[in-house]
This record gives sequence, C-alpha cells and structure tokens, in this order.
Amino acid sequence: MRIKDITDFLEQFAPLSYQESYDNSGLLVGDANAEISGIAITLDVTEQVIDEAIRNGDNLIIAHHPLIFKGLKSLTGKHWVERCVIKALKHDIALYAIHTNLDNVHLGVNRKIAEKLSLKNIRVLSPKSEVLSKLVTFVPHEDAQQVLDALYKAGAGQIGQYDHCSFQTEGTGTFRPGDGSSPHIGNHHVDETVNEKRIELIFPSHLKHRMVSALHNSHPYEEVAYYLSTLSNTNQEVGSGIVGDLTSPMGASEFLRHLKQTMRTDCVRHTPICKEKVSKVALCGGAGSFLLTKAIGTGADVFVTGDFKYHDFFEADNRIVVADIGHFESEQFTKDLLYDIISEKFTNIALRLSEVQTNPINYL
Repeated sequence: MRIKDITDFLEQFAPLSYQESYDNSGLLVGDANAEISGIAITLDVTEQVIDEAIRNGDNLIIAHHPLIFKGLKSLTGKHWVERCVIKALKHDIALYAIHTNLDNVHLGVNRKIAEKLSLKNIRVLSPKSEVLSKLVTFVPHEDAQQVLDALYKAGAGQIGQYDHCSFQTEGTGTFRPGDGSSPHIGNHHVDETVNEKRIELIFPSHLKHRMVSALHNSHPYEEVAYYLSTLSNTNQEVGSGIVGDLTSPMGASEFLRHLKQTMRTDCVRHTPICKEKVSKVALCGGAGSFLLTKAIGTGADVFVTGDFKYHDFFEADNRIVVADIGHFESEQFTKDLLYDIISEKFTNIALRLSEVQTNPINYL
C-alpha cells in the first residue's frame, strides 16, 4: 500500500478543488510513492505528534489543519513549523492535510457535528458555486444509451437526490471523412448525414478528465464532437456549514447545556438568549463567523461555531443565539470521521488516532 493509494482515495471523497482559495490541503511533505508502514490521524501536526508517529513506526500523518499554511521561506528550525517539517523529512514521515475540502463536502466535518447533535433534515448552509460543469456531446441515435451509461458511471447526471439526469434532443449531424480517417459511418470524401442525439449532462468539475475519457471510450466516432462549460449554479451537496432540525425542540438554556456536554467543551461563549425554544440549528466547524448572515437567513434559532471575535457577537442583533464552543472543540470529532472513512475502505493497514492533545488553548 502506497501513500498515494490513501491520498487518492481521500481526494475522491473530498476533492482538493473544493478547498477554499486560501487553503493548502494535500500532500505537504513526503513521497507519494512510498510504502505505508502506519498512519496516524490528528487534528493538528505538532512536534509531539511527529514524535509519537516515530515511536509507533507511522510514516504518514493525516491532519485536518495544514502544517504549512502561510508558506515557508527557510528551513532552519527557528520556528516550530520549520522544526516539524525538518523532523518529518529526517524520519521519512509524510504529512497530508485535508482541511476546507473536508469541511465543504456533504459527508464531512459539519455533517459529523450534525450527527453528534442528532440533527435531521440537514442541508448545506452556504452551497458553493462554480464547482459544476456541463458536457454537451452528439451521438448517433442507436449508440446514445451506451454513451449515457458510461457517463453516468463516470459520475455525470447527479442532481441532488436524483441520478441519471440528462437532456436530449434529436437532430441531424453532418460531416465528410477525409484521407486517413476511419469513419464509423460514411465513406471518404462523401458528405454524410446522421440522425444524432444532442446529450447534455451536469457533472462535478473535478471529474472532467474522467468524463472526457469515458466519452471517448464509449463513443463510436473516431473524432468525438463535444464541449464543456463551467456553470455558475450552486452545488447543494458542497459548501460551508450545515443547518438542520432538532429531533424535538428544546429550551434555549437546555440546548446550550446539551451542546456543552455533547461537544465536550469547557466553555460555551454565547450571545443573549433571545429564543425561548430551539428547533433549528445552524453550525460550522472551526471559524464560522462569516456564515452568521446565512444562519440568520435560514431562520435558525442557534448558530454553533468557534472563533467568534468580540465585535462579531454584536451582529447577532437578538435575531439568533450565537454559541461559540471553540475551534478545537468544534472539530475534535474530525479524527473519528477520518478514521471511519479510511478504515471502511482499507482493512489491511495500521491506522490509529493520535493521542496527543493538540488544542493550544487551556481554560482555567
């Protein structure tokens, strides 16, 4: 088993193209073709986490937060990030980050928090746009289904909870085979007309190469006519945060106590309790203040997140209860999420959760 086998799988689950522009997810240190001796999963990479990996014989550390975030201009060991990179390189340990791309997938970080809070009817709070593309191609009528089946298998035609979605129109295609061609239909230097179907399908943009390959492999023509375009549509399955409903409404104070216990936090910083009952909950793991307006717009009673600044609390304006449970606390179950994702697919590797406490914040 190579490191690349694991990272390729993770990037199918949470494509790198889904990360935010400021992020740095992916393989940050190490050789993708190296064989895996063991994997450690952590929220953050620290020197203590790397020391633990060395003791346990792990040569791949998968972290939620990227160690290299702001860029490195030297490797002298003067800063803790530099020391981590040097130590990882010295001991042949690869470092992989799966950050906002894991935040933004429907079954990612925020879904895990929603499950901990037993939310139902969940949906993405702020869906991403420009992550979908459209493929248009032209196929002889009798070959249309085999091309469609190949494209469906490659990942096209999924819209929300519906699959095999396409739009088809009938038309006439014209062409004239030239010297050196091997036409599926027609003869050299003779104008040909064919009853064709124009087929249109939507697919996630990161699957473009797979889509084009499936099209060429299934299409009968030697030269395949098609075009691709990026869509401004939002993808309702990809984006920041989640909103959902409690199984049963709770009093606001009761919900905050439930939140504190469930999310294992020593402190919940919250705005004035302006809601008598809590039925709808919006949430975002990590730093989520940028989603406050979206949360209010959904009619949520509470917005659960971390890293709210002092002045941002005022923006709740008695329209919602903001509950800041801490950055680490909101994302701590990401380790379990990654463990479950990987262990379900790969059963023959040494996989463990790091036991190092990486939360840099302590409460007195």
